[in-house]
Amino acid sequence: MSGDQEHETHGHGDNQRHDHQPIEHVHTPDHDPEIVILDQAIRELLEEKGIVSPAEMQQCIEALEGRNGGIRGKEMIARAWTDPGFRELLLSDGQAALASMGLGLGGPEFVVVENTQDVHNVIVCTLCSCYPRGVLGLPPSWYKSAAYRSRVVREPRVVLKEFGTVLPDHVEIRVHDSLADLRYMVLPMRPVGTEGWSAEMLAELVGSDAMIGVRPADCPVR
Repeated sequence: MSGDQEHETHGHGDNQRHDHQPIEHVHTPDHDPEIVILDQAIRELLEEKGIVSPAEMQQCIEALEGRNGGIRGKEMIARAWTDPGFRELLLSDGQAALASMGLGLGGPEFVVVENTQDVHNVIVCTLCSCYPRGVLGLPPSWYKSAAYRSRVVREPRVVLKEFGTVLPDHVEIRVHDSLADLRYMVLPMRPVGTEGWSAEMLAELVGSDAMIGVRPADCPVR
């Protein structure tokens, strides 16, 4: 999929353009449309009434997840920034990179796409909410919303701007659609000013938004 005057593409794995065809998903509770709709409605109601903010909701999710909360994904990103060999493995064979860290997603393929000065990647699941939970933790509430799932495919540059990510016109935006047997993670660009930082310090700059691609990794406070 491409915009009229922009460089957006909508791809699976090889980033080739295609027409999205109906695909039979394995319907776990996370993929049950009624559960997804109910979950989203409750979250939006809590946020609308000011009972909890989106940021507080995400903090609660990560706290409930305990050890993970996207920690393993952050570790992988930080290691890729500091270890050229691991970065090459991560981009060429995501499953092997997971295995090297004692991780795995079971059946789904794991593909990592890299943001550069000329290409920006963003992830969505247009059919339900497929997401590499074993690496990124639970998805943010907005990731499962119908608005995000439909709009980021049609107008990714607009949606990214709403997240505060304003990209130069020359940057190509690639939208990757996750499937029941395919999961994505974005390797964001390493923030400037982090030369000499340890992997542990770098990992603290990586949030789930960066690994989904709607925001860059945090810049260090100067």
